[in-house]
Amino acid sequence: MADKVKVFCIMFNNEDKREYRAGEVLSGHVVVEVSTGVSVQIKAVKITTRGCAQVCWGEGTRQVSSPSSAAIVNTSSQCEQVEYFCISQTLKETPDGEEFISLDEGRYAFPFHVELTQTHLVTSFKGKYGSVCYEVTAVLQRPLNQDQTVNREFSVISHVDVNSPWLLSSVSINNKKMIGCWIFTSGPISLNVNINRRGYCNGESIPIYAVFENCSSRLIVPKAAIYQIQTFMANGKTKSHTKLVASVRGNHIPSGCIDTWNGKTLKIPPVSASILNSSVIRVEYSLAVMAQIPGAKKLKVELPIVIGSIPYNGLDSRSSSLSSHFSMDMSWLTLALPEVPEAPPNYADVVSEEEFELHSPSYSQSEELERQLDGPAFAYIQEFRFQPPPLYSEVDSHPVHS
Repeated sequence: MADKVKVFCIMFNNEDKREYRAGEVLSGHVVVEVSTGVSVQIKAVKITTRGCAQVCWGEGTRQVSSPSSAAIVNTSSQCEQVEYFCISQTLKETPDGEEFISLDEGRYAFPFHVELTQTHLVTSFKGKYGSVCYEVTAVLQRPLNQDQTVNREFSVISHVDVNSPWLLSSVSINNKKMIGCWIFTSGPISLNVNINRRGYCNGESIPIYAVFENCSSRLIVPKAAIYQIQTFMANGKTKSHTKLVASVRGNHIPSGCIDTWNGKTLKIPPVSASILNSSVIRVEYSLAVMAQIPGAKKLKVELPIVIGSIPYNGLDSRSSSLSSHFSMDMSWLTLALPEVPEAPPNYADVVSEEEFELHSPSYSQSEELERQLDGPAFAYIQEFRFQPPPLYSEVDSHPVHS
């Protein structure tokens, strides 16, 4: 058959459409091209459009002992599958009373038209232990040859509106940690974090408002990260996998100092939307803001966020109107202001985390140093090594006179 059927594939009418939603129409053609100088006999051309979620993972291995020997065997796997819809269609079939249809050389296109179910579909996803997949399968049935099959996947996205009231509410959390060794205890490290809303879309930046107070004897590093938490469920059991998707770091905070983030942004990269409506797969996101402490466990708070598919529509109509009017009235001010010179780079971008970790003492080293000093050991070494650059100024404070 391979030397007679030159092309057998599935083409969508709208190849530029990246994602489909429940109730939309998927249309296209099944293309069959017969080689020059030959003809093929077929019984039918059929397609099946299907959507399902499936998870599977192994429970690992265990050692089994017997009187004569011991062996390592695999334990049973945990697997489960949920089908959302399955639609079959016959695009071409043999007429009654005939055994086959003859296709001469040339190109044939068999159109199909599938309306996706109106029920709430789950967003397409591929994770560590499972996936949500939608695909069209075409079958070319032959009377004397083995059937030929071809698959074509397409993406589906569920409606997750970040303008829902519960996703527009702000989230605030705080935490505190005491740093010390044996009977010597330095002051606490405290962290207070707030975000204006919990619903976002791909490409948006999350403004983070945070206060880091370092009353300990150590140098700390503020950091924020977005984590994707994949949860898979099968046969009453659960398997989880956490993945880092984005992060940002601030400047080092010396002992006795306070640092404030007034809307520090963390951009969301292209990721799958949150999946909250599946019985076998959940995809959730968490914004973690933390203070990394050399020689000790980090102080961290986590704020749940939702990645949606319907973007944030901004301010309400009244606030939007006032904001627009204000910006028009103040537009003359931008023409009168002098051009602002470009500021120096952020210090966090100059000293990498790897370099900081390389010169940071281990927990055992910090513990030994504090015992030798009979008290808290101040992290003056790191402070000298990572002094921030001088403040930017157009006026030279130390001019050289000729």
